Amino acid sequence: MINTYFWDGNTNNYKDYHTKKNTNTASEHIAALYPLFLGIADQEQAEAVAKAVAEKFLYQGGLVTTTKNSGQQWDLPNAWAPYQWLGFKAMKNYGFDELAEKIKNNWCSNVERVYKNTGKLMEKYNALDTETIAGGGEYPNQDGFGWTNGVYLQLQQN
Repeated sequence: MINTYFWDGNTNNYKDYHTKKNTNTASEHIAALYPLFLGIADQEQAEAVAKAVAEKFLYQGGLVTTTKNSGQQWDLPNAWAPYQWLGFKAMKNYGFDELAEKIKNNWCSNVERVYKNTGKLMEKYNALDTETIAGGGEYPNQDGFGWTNGVYLQLQQN
């Protein structure tokens, strides 16, 4: 069902599906990695998603969640820990080891830089401007988030 409804052959990527319009939405989201993370994409689909990740989602400070810069916390330019793990494992699952390492290194370097400058691990990170910390959304960036700690440690062990 995922490949039937969420694979968009026009853009060669997984997209949300609008049930009332019976079509994929236009939005681009890092959640396109889930089929690769779960191992249900075929190799051709995985290659297309990996290309999109490298070209549209991976920045100096890690993977962004969407390609939309709305000023909201889940959109560009913010990078969230769970999606770094998702991206790393999804790429490893299909043999895109170089891209997996780049995801890992870009985000971990960003975490280390912010920690060195603030003494804190953060809830989210700015992936585009690695001279600042992340922002946007309905509340300020939170300090010491558990998923950042866990993902950082897990990436360092892989």
